[in-house]
Amino acid sequence: METIVVDVKLIKTVHMNKLYSLLKFNLLLLSIIGFLSCSSSKNHSKTTSSSQKDWKLIWEDSFEKEDYLDPEKWNVIERNTADWGNYMSGHKDCIWIKDGKLILRGIVNKDRSLDTVPYLTGGVNTKGKFAYQYGKVEIKAKLENAKGAWPAMWMLANDPKYGKYPRNGEIDLMEHLNYEDQIYQTVHSYYTLELKEKKNPLYYKTTKTNTNKYNIYGMEWYPDKLVFTLNGKESFVYPRLKDVDPTQWPFDQPFYIMIDMQLGGSWVGEVEPKDLPVQMIIDWVKVYK
Repeated sequence: METIVVDVKLIKTVHMNKLYSLLKFNLLLLSIIGFLSCSSSKNHSKTTSSSQKDWKLIWEDSFEKEDYLDPEKWNVIERNTADWGNYMSGHKDCIWIKDGKLILRGIVNKDRSLDTVPYLTGGVNTKGKFAYQYGKVEIKAKLENAKGAWPAMWMLANDPKYGKYPRNGEIDLMEHLNYEDQIYQTVHSYYTLELKEKKNPLYYKTTKTNTNKYNIYGMEWYPDKLVFTLNGKESFVYPRLKDVDPTQWPFDQPFYIMIDMQLGGSWVGEVEPKDLPVQMIIDWVKVYK
């Protein structure tokens, strides 16, 4: 019988080489998977980052010029320019700029020999000077409280494409009443006001917020929806609907911006004179495309 001599060292060496090769292969495979995963993660990160930076600033005012409201950007809202403007005034105590802030005030009218109304309020708009269609608007502001105070940031159509109000619609970026701890963000149109279609879709929403601090009130405007925001976060969406009356969506035309301090009215209630003056302090206004 032939004797077979087995070289145990040789077998161990061959076995170890195979294990080593297998280990190298597995490590290489893990490295490739890791690289692809990392690459995918980076690409996703770039996509997310890019989508966040797609907005391009096209118009702004930071109110840096002391005691100077830029007449190329803003109009002073005068009285009786609309039903809501009962006390609107260009009085120097109602509209002024200080420390890079636009201050709009509601005050008691102390001299009725010049103006017979009991209160005076300040407001500005960009009508005829700046309007835009689709994009994003943001306004950083701090609101003071008073009984009867009604600060608002809103938008109207620059031209009467569909006729008289409310056929061209109204976009309310922010309204605040009295001492409430919430804001209203609202859409008005012939569809909501005349046809009374206020739930299909819902035409407004309230959002809790501390108005005594600076907040950023905004809206992203697309051809098929209005996305309202508070401090960069979505707070309310008003969509364009199909198969409803076409007056539901007049938001296919340029709108201008209005910011004003109002006092009194059926919605906000009576004014308490001892609470005045009351202010809305605007840090900046920015519009993006």
